Amino acid sequence: MPTSNYTSKDIVVLEGLAPVRKRPAMYIGSTDIRGLHHCLTEIIDNSNDEALSGFSKNIWIVINNDGSATVADDGRGIPVDIMPKHGKSALEIVMTRLHAGGKFQEGAYKVSGGLHGVGASCVNALSQNFEVEVRKDNQIHFQQYKQGRPLKDVAVISQTRNSFLEFLAKNKVSGTTTTFTPDPQIFKETTEFSTKIILKNLKDRAYLTPKTFFHFYDLSKEKEYHYYFEGGIVSLIKNLNLHRQILHEPIYFRGQEGDVDVEISIQYNDSVKENLVSYVNIINTAEGGTHVAGFRTALTRVLKDYATRNDLVKQEKDQITGDDTKEGLTAIISIKMPSNNLQFEGQTKGKLGNSEVQPIVARIVKDGLVTYLEEHPTEARIIMAKVMLAIKARKAAKAAKDAIMRKGVFDSLGLPGKLADCQNRDPKKSELYIVEGDSAGGSAKQGRDRRFQAILPLRGKILNTEKARLDKIVESQELKNLIIALGMGIGETLDPQKLRYHRTIIMCDADVDGAHIATLLLTFFYRHLPDVITGGYLYLAQPPLYKIKQGKIEVYVYSEDEKDQLLQGDQIDKEKSYDLQRYKGLGEMNPNQLWETTMNPKNRVLKKVTIIDAEKADETFDRLMGAEVPPRRRFIQANAKEATIDV
Repeated sequence: MPTSNYTSKDIVVLEGLAPVRKRPAMYIGSTDIRGLHHCLTEIIDNSNDEALSGFSKNIWIVINNDGSATVADDGRGIPVDIMPKHGKSALEIVMTRLHAGGKFQEGAYKVSGGLHGVGASCVNALSQNFEVEVRKDNQIHFQQYKQGRPLKDVAVISQTRNSFLEFLAKNKVSGTTTTFTPDPQIFKETTEFSTKIILKNLKDRAYLTPKTFFHFYDLSKEKEYHYYFEGGIVSLIKNLNLHRQILHEPIYFRGQEGDVDVEISIQYNDSVKENLVSYVNIINTAEGGTHVAGFRTALTRVLKDYATRNDLVKQEKDQITGDDTKEGLTAIISIKMPSNNLQFEGQTKGKLGNSEVQPIVARIVKDGLVTYLEEHPTEARIIMAKVMLAIKARKAAKAAKDAIMRKGVFDSLGLPGKLADCQNRDPKKSELYIVEGDSAGGSAKQGRDRRFQAILPLRGKILNTEKARLDKIVESQELKNLIIALGMGIGETLDPQKLRYHRTIIMCDADVDGAHIATLLLTFFYRHLPDVITGGYLYLAQPPLYKIKQGKIEVYVYSEDEKDQLLQGDQIDKEKSYDLQRYKGLGEMNPNQLWETTMNPKNRVLKKVTIIDAEKADETFDRLMGAEVPPRRRFIQANAKEATIDV
């Protein structure tokens, strides 16, 4: 194993910690469940950096019974010696100062994804309790913190405070162990970690850090999981396409220019959607960046040149565009580069900003893909056939739009007649209710506050858009009305800035048909207008399930548990009879009832639609709404016992 003289000289201090608790979202993105898990990711990535640099082979992640999380590794251990300039242990400086860490000094880490100072210190500041143990030279160095403040100086302790991982100390395994309890004053929504989110995180890192063991233990649920992969991103792309009809085996190539190492894997399937995942130093760059731009430019250019050389394109208007290469594309872009030169846009590292990376990735993709297409003519023909089909679909979609919609139809002058628009024109203050059925739509129109609430009734079940191309979507009258009402366009006309409502609310009946319609609408938004979801603008209304009436008292309840609790409790006079009305349709409520229960901002309950795990969401929509029947049948068989049958 490589060795390095990793000491306090490798730690550089840039600024203090004070702003983190005041504005936590600036540092971890949000204070909801995503921000909570981002904290855990920062600590995991510090350990993973040791693996990327060749100093660690194992990472342990433990969710403890008290709700805290522990991350441990068998790396070198954070330096604990005194930094002369500050008169304190390097460990304390790393854990209590922003921009203090080994990632800013050349030589300590060549490649890293965690911030090892920015990340750890932020997590420390946002923790109710934070403890670090460093195992070095057969000693355990320990320090404890409260909301980022050290309680005592770094000291040597006789035995570990983490009994579950005490074998590390007993076997004299060097490394770092960090345990933290999220502060409920910061994470007011939840401080409970999700096993699903953690496993997705660890699985990605296991794919991108081959030959490293990831051990996860959830002590509260008595479950454990272990990940280890040697195939890298080729194994990952096979996993992404596991439930899809693939068109060829994965394409893989790798190249390096200077200190930038680039790995690419490409595989087309028979779907109409794209699934592109990008990483920088194993960090998922969900918003893309210069490496993704370089990939897209090269992919389009190579396929366009191939089509020209092989006389596949007859007319100039049939030239391949970037969008034509996306249909059915699954791609993984993974680059590794020196951590001291990384430029991310945003503290949560969602988008790479290094301009020099774009031409490097473009050249490597161009060289690798040209070679592949020349050496694999059969696969080349399959890929080009897929792209040419996308061109035909694009032309058909344009023809359909030209035939059905007049110019400027996506602006407010061409709003559909069924839309009862609101008076307010400020998107931030306006909301659109998508209502199932004309009857409920009529009640909603009468009961709404027309100053800021718009109503769009939908008739029947809309088109399943999971496999539908744009020409079929714009031919659907109900979907066309919805697209026009939203005002942001679709496909090549899409402009998220033109969205007319910053709260779009799906309001369906509380029965099986209503759930089906809501699912169809969610599929449409996820596949074709994802900006509405990622922008935080999509919601599900929660109409009441029951009305309980006893004398002059009327109570609305929104779940079976709430009903049972109310009827069994002391809120209802058990000496008097009561009427229990089950609402199965929104049309059963008069306008006043609909307003009070489901539309009044003071009383209503809305569920915000978010995407925590895009890969899992993509797989779920494909399995449940796609054309393949066997995966859906298996899902139903596996989950049938959990279904609540509403007869």
